[in-house]
Amino acid sequence: MMPRQPYAPTPHSYVPNTTLSATINLDEEVKLADTRAERDLQESLAEIFSIIVTIDELEKAFLKDAIPEADYTEICERSLKQYKSLVADETVAKAFVGLEEFKAEWELEVPRATERIRVGMPSTILTAASGPAPTPAPGGGAGGTLILDATENFITFLDALKLGYMAKDALHPLLTDVIQSVNKVTDRDFENRGKIVQWLITLNQMKATEELTEEQARELELDINSAYQGFKRTLS
Repeated sequence: MMPRQPYAPTPHSYVPNTTLSATINLDEEVKLADTRAERDLQESLAEIFSIIVTIDELEKAFLKDAIPEADYTEICERSLKQYKSLVADETVAKAFVGLEEFKAEWELEVPRATERIRVGMPSTILTAASGPAPTPAPGGGAGGTLILDATENFITFLDALKLGYMAKDALHPLLTDVIQSVNKVTDRDFENRGKIVQWLITLNQMKATEELTEEQARELELDINSAYQGFKRTLS
């Protein structure tokens, strides 16, 4: 009987490359980055990947009524803020390039997340709140307070335009306040409410410091003023 070999036999034609084998240490940790900056960049891109996938799954769950509206809104808003914060960094933005390029590079199929990121807001904010509009109580009350808040937000936004505010990072938060406060007052799709939503999307797609043209600013002022008049008519 032939003595048992301590390893599996190999074809006679195979000659191990001892030089290559000697250069590889299987116990050594493989470094994906050589510097702290490279490591931070990789971590940021990994976070963006995770956020995109999370938003897509969140949208699916919301469409199936598998998550309460309040939880959906909170998670979606937080995820969108994290996404915007990450891609606002110059180094990350350069490596990220853009959402479509990033999706192509990593073979991501996330249509719902793509739309939500394009819009920049949870669907619960863009659509009017369900249920009847609150009725103002005598002498004020919750309903009267909500109406006052919405009115003040309209006026604040229009005043900002009159004062020459043109940058996305100045106008987008103010217009977000408008739509959020309006939704707390009425579920009616009043005249030109859709203009608010369209301008929110337009502003969201701009870079943080990018500014509207004078023509765009005039059009925006007219549209939001018309929406304000439409909102007031729902209260009469």
